[in-house]
Amino acid sequence: MQETYLGSLGDYRKGSIEIIKGKAGHYAMSNVFEVASHSAPYEKVVVGKNLKYVIETLLAEGTSPWFAASHDEFVVALDGEIDVHFIKPSAGSLVDAQTEGSVRLEGAPSGQSMGFVRLRSGHQALLPAGAAYRFEAREKGVLLLQTILGSCSVEKWADICIQ
Repeated sequence: MQETYLGSLGDYRKGSIEIIKGKAGHYAMSNVFEVASHSAPYEKVVVGKNLKYVIETLLAEGTSPWFAASHDEFVVALDGEIDVHFIKPSAGSLVDAQTEGSVRLEGAPSGQSMGFVRLRSGHQALLPAGAAYRFEAREKGVLLLQTILGSCSVEKWADICIQ
């Protein structure tokens, strides 16, 4: 019987893959905790990709810049305690409707505060289209973000995949 093991930033095991056919280099296999531990805070490193859609891992430490997207995004906390603050921009959309992926904003946008959501391990939140958001780590942690590949997405496949 297999035992379920839940990792964290401070205690994870490097994953592996059993190759039945082909070479290990043909598979993308990485550990999100390991990738986050080698990333700059709030660097959006792509760890999964399906056409234009991506899963990014982020090291949550301190306060992030403000971000926005023209489409909904989805975030899950894997470790730590992170607040997600939201602003409804007063000037309308901050991102062109054709722009895909997250866009980093210069400073805090003007608008109405929409409050915040506190995430702990396993908690998830919707990052609604058009709203500005930022992360504030109350405790260092790891986030997974589902979005579309965009200008903030960082692809490091050669560095993060098992060869």
